[in-house]
Amino acid sequence: TATTEIYTQAFVGSVRCVQETGINAEYMGIINQMSREDNVYFAKLAEQAERYDDMVKHMKDIVAANAELSNEDRNLLSVAYKNWIGSRRTAWRAIAAIEQKEEAKGSKYLELLRKYKSKIEDEVEKISNDINDLLDKYLIPKATTPESEVFYMKMKGDYGRYYAECVTGDKNQAAGKKANEAYKKATEKAATLPATNSLRLGLALNYSVFFYEIMNSPKEACKMAKAAFDGAIGDLEGLDDEQYKESASIMQLLRDNLTLWTADEAEEEAPKDKEDVKDLQARINQFLQTNQYLSLIHI
Repeated sequence: TATTEIYTQAFVGSVRCVQETGINAEYMGIINQMSREDNVYFAKLAEQAERYDDMVKHMKDIVAANAELSNEDRNLLSVAYKNWIGSRRTAWRAIAAIEQKEEAKGSKYLELLRKYKSKIEDEVEKISNDINDLLDKYLIPKATTPESEVFYMKMKGDYGRYYAECVTGDKNQAAGKKANEAYKKATEKAATLPATNSLRLGLALNYSVFFYEIMNSPKEACKMAKAAFDGAIGDLEGLDDEQYKESASIMQLLRDNLTLWTADEAEEEAPKDKEDVKDLQARINQFLQTNQYLSLIHI
């Protein structure tokens, strides 16, 4: 009968649930006994499977072992958290865009939509706090090289910026202040690195984006991006192939931002400043023509 079938399905489902729970318990037992090497392996495995919450778990276990991270470890940590928070940032932007359209037409779903957006904001805050706890408690105090110090302070700035992107008012100002402080400290430390260093260039890229998007300061953003670009141009050819590719890709992003931002600025600036903008763009184009590899990079 129909009733018998329902009970049968419920029983089978219960058995399956017990079996799966047993497997999960066994798996968790294995995870809790993993070595550093095991955690690195499974972090890479989780990355390939695009299971970034699992990847974060394995990287946190590595961090909690209280040893300084290698360059590979740092990159894995960055990938894990960047992708973990990335889906929330994308979701927030999509909801924010829909909110504007719904508000314009007086939609009855506006209140519900805003609550959903608030839920995503809470998730972004949780992830930002999570990585900041690791940075403050373990990573920054254990950093022994300029590269690692810059990496972690930049990361702290980045996650403050990510949270500031999706909140307003006092929360936005508080997050922006913390991000600015972290970026500033990272920039001071990065001064000891070569101008062509990809980490230093990446910091300048992200800090300039922070000034443009969070601080609403296009002039400061352009100034910072231009200084980083100009500082690296002369020495780029002296790098080996791998370093060249890394630095050149970031320089293209700096170039793209400068082109966009200076075009916006040129609409409001005096004629002399417009000539400065044209001169900068001409120099960038000339550099790209003599460095064909950079022109072909697509990020």
